[in-house]
Amino acid sequence: MPLGLLGKKLGHTRVYDATGNVIAVTVVLAGPNRVLQVKRQDGKDGYNAVQLGFDDQKEQRLTKPLLGHIKKHNGAAVKRIREFRDFTMDVKPGDIVGPAIFTVGDFVDAIGTTKGRGFEGVVKRHGFRGGDSTHGAKGWHRRSGAIGQRLFPGTVMRGMKMPGHMGQVRRTTQNLEIIQVREADNLLLIKGSIPGSEGDYVIIREAKKIPRTLVAERRAAAEAKAKAAPAKAAKGAAKAEAKKK
Repeated sequence: MPLGLLGKKLGHTRVYDATGNVIAVTVVLAGPNRVLQVKRQDGKDGYNAVQLGFDDQKEQRLTKPLLGHIKKHNGAAVKRIREFRDFTMDVKPGDIVGPAIFTVGDFVDAIGTTKGRGFEGVVKRHGFRGGDSTHGAKGWHRRSGAIGQRLFPGTVMRGMKMPGHMGQVRRTTQNLEIIQVREADNLLLIKGSIPGSEGDYVIIREAKKIPRTLVAERRAAAEAKAKAAPAKAAKGAAKAEAKKK
């Protein structure tokens, strides 16, 4: 896994870009992440990885094996630990990593646990249309209909969409653009929505499916647009002044 951070989903808001367009964003507290352990391929672990810890915790609330592991690497007690393989940033135990590892215009994947919806029927869970409300239909308005196979094979097919527990599963939303990086507040403002409720822990990692060349092109275009915005505003102000005269 390339660059990544542990974070906490704080909520949603909207911001304006350099051209005045409104962008809906999700606010993520993405730090500080403490480097607890660094694994090397040429060492006893046999692969490259970095363990990051997030959100301070009291030592007495951790299990003894976990606390022993943290103290072995001279780390501080944390609530969440996540291992990122093939971490492309050179770090060592004790370092602090924050949202500054990303820049505006980067694309990320957000991994989280979706909201739990409890037991739901097929209409809400799978989008079934349900039965008719007229023409004599009785008691079959939000049901799935027949699911059997008559005499042969006489069983319900494997994978049949049925009522059941909805939500509370791990999901990944891919290719989300970073709109703002607020390093002083350890905040990332990410375009769109990410899985989970407010206050849930999330993983923010570099997007796996966006080509790096495209990221570089978009970042260069965004920087050029940001530089041109003040000049454009000054030109507009000059025109307005000329009209007044």
